[in-house]
Amino acid sequence: MSVPAPAYAPASAHAGGPTATELLDFALRTAADPEITASLPLDPEGRTWIRLDGPGGSEAWLIGWPPGTGTGWHDHAESIGAFATARGRLTEHSLAVRLPSEGWRSLELAPGVDRSRTLAAGGGRAFGRHHVHEVLNESPDEHAVSVHAYYPPLPLIRRYSRSGPVLHLEHVERPADWQ
Repeated sequence: MSVPAPAYAPASAHAGGPTATELLDFALRTAADPEITASLPLDPEGRTWIRLDGPGGSEAWLIGWPPGTGTGWHDHAESIGAFATARGRLTEHSLAVRLPSEGWRSLELAPGVDRSRTLAAGGGRAFGRHHVHEVLNESPDEHAVSVHAYYPPLPLIRRYSRSGPVLHLEHVERPADWQ
């Protein structure tokens, strides 16, 4: 199901699609729209999502997060992206290092590459290509809702597990796996 998003007027015209800043602007404006966020059915057991019409050919999603749920470690390959919290509070753990996109199954991370931030309702952030992170709703009793946008549309998502400083590539998902 696709839900129309608020009208989008890019800050500047360019042929390469929306920038990360423009994706963040879209995510923040959409997250602030109560009609759109109320259209998401919430499930107490698992995350829910609805595909949105993103700006400039981007892929966008409205996602519901029950208490205690998260994405696990992953990246969005060559896509840039942004997300904004519409309701509740989300925590993002990320790596401040670019990983090689091919040729490895396990990597030992250097000290000091971990970053963490919490985004309450109305907060958001943009990110570049190959951004590795996990997003969590750490609340014990409150659902969170967020808006995510990616450009180009996600060609794949690489899923990782982590044991201390060691990151393991577990599997690669393609669009058919989540759409």
